[in-house]
Amino acid sequence: MPPRDKLREGAIRIPSGCAIAGIMDRSGQRHGGDDILKSIALMHDRSNGLGGGFAAYGIYPEYAELYAFHIMYESKDARTETEAYLDAHFMCEKQERIPTESVRGIQDPPDIWRYFAAPHPVKLNMSGLDEAEYTMQHVFRINADIDGAFVASSGKNMGAFKGVGYPEDIGEFYRIRDYHAWLWTAHGRFPTNTPGWWGGAHPFTLLNWSIVHNGEISSYDANRRYVEQYGYDCALMTDTEVITYLFDLLVRRHGFSQEMAAHIMCAPAWDLIDKMEPERAAFETALRCVYSSALVNGPMSVILGSDEGLLALNDRLKLRALMAGEKGSMVYLASEQAAIEIVCPDVENVRSIDGGVPFVVQLDEVAARKAAASPSVEGGSCVPAVRMVSAVNEKREV
Repeated sequence: MPPRDKLREGAIRIPSGCAIAGIMDRSGQRHGGDDILKSIALMHDRSNGLGGGFAAYGIYPEYAELYAFHIMYESKDARTETEAYLDAHFMCEKQERIPTESVRGIQDPPDIWRYFAAPHPVKLNMSGLDEAEYTMQHVFRINADIDGAFVASSGKNMGAFKGVGYPEDIGEFYRIRDYHAWLWTAHGRFPTNTPGWWGGAHPFTLLNWSIVHNGEISSYDANRRYVEQYGYDCALMTDTEVITYLFDLLVRRHGFSQEMAAHIMCAPAWDLIDKMEPERAAFETALRCVYSSALVNGPMSVILGSDEGLLALNDRLKLRALMAGEKGSMVYLASEQAAIEIVCPDVENVRSIDGGVPFVVQLDEVAARKAAASPSVEGGSCVPAVRMVSAVNEKREV
């Protein structure tokens, strides 16, 4: 083969598109990290070594009521300043360096620590904020104001483990197999217009939200300006960060369900709205007008993790691959079907996620609680824990 600088279009394929995967047990039983590591490793060629990572839920049951801050430090001064800041605004019960292994493919990692803490009760009361908003504001301040410090995750009983490298190497570096979670997500990155760095790897997180994303958002600037109006600091300048903040804004602040938030972000096109029944058309028109800047355009497949479960979403035109499968209480998601079958050879109900239609998986206890609070029309039966949400029945929320 001739030298790379002599090659022409078509002479070589440079695979791109990123890889995403998710594994969840609806019963809440926790599983080790072997399967998610094996699933994302199979899709090695979809990333280029400039980013990989994992999000895991249920890994800190002994500190389940405390915020678990995973923080990366580029210098000792950054750590000293950050810990002083945390001491001023939070009550820290435990802090420790996150265990890691030396891995050949991982070069120059930052110093990575975790802190289990609760908002300082006096400071929280004086702020006039609830604890989630209080915590979010301080995460933004650390990331923006302390040079060399970055909060990789800040949720309860969950954590993000990410960095620069292929995802299978990142998993070995963080000793992912040692953790047990009821929900795992993973990402292999192929950045298209940003350099790979430790903080910029996926998952992107805020509080208990985590996002892994394959694609590119052409509506980034409109979405960024929209969330910045509400105090979200898009310091990383990436589309995945904006998707995370949109979910937080629409669900936690504006009170929508995750399904409705996804529907707003992938709202029907105007020509489809014109063909709807008048009442439905009026509702969809109102959503598109009020939340026009929350509409997400461009090729994408997204897996959202939260303390309720996971939500998967493709763009309306289905320009990125995302497959789903089930086996018993287990639900599997991946960019490629083979990445599901390698960990569950007898997987059932394998299908492709539809474009623009949220695929929702909830913990059984969450689904049961929501069904009891809002019985379905069909006699109050329990809402399925795995479903494609194709109809909008939440007009009461607007």
